[in-house]
Amino acid sequence: MVAIRPEAPADHDAIREVHRRAFGPASGEAELVDALRAAGAHEPGLCLVAVDGDAIVGHVFLSRARLDSGDAVLALAPMAVRPDRQRRGVGTRLVAEALERAATTDYPLVVVVGHPEYYPRLGFERADRFGVRAPWEIPPQAWMLHRLPAYRPAARGLVTYPAPFDAVA
Repeated sequence: MVAIRPEAPADHDAIREVHRRAFGPASGEAELVDALRAAGAHEPGLCLVAVDGDAIVGHVFLSRARLDSGDAVLALAPMAVRPDRQRRGVGTRLVAEALERAATTDYPLVVVVGHPEYYPRLGFERADRFGVRAPWEIPPQAWMLHRLPAYRPAARGLVTYPAPFDAVA
């Protein structure tokens, strides 16, 4: 049975391994997570692990970003599940739990660059329909947001991600 809980410092090595296995050792996702933590750009209670027994099999990371309207928002990235555990609902459970926890905050929305057939099942919508723009060239169907209870239409504009994203963009 897979349990979802907030990440802890003792999990960091296992989290790096999950990202390396999911994305490949040269992808930079594991290093991005470390850099975001070091910069204090993440929301610790919203960075979650999926644990099966004593093994971490998945991870989702939410960090703070900003709209040029001045609103602070959340950025979901990265999310990884060990290849041997993919397509079993682990990633869906991680994202759903992160969104449920984010819904109790004052953040208006969560942005993600993601698979256009996966994230809409979790309540994500095309961000361009809400006036939220990506900082990079991204196909519009892959640039999405999830509106949280604190959402208001004035939360719009260009998203600025935390500086560690610049190294992987």
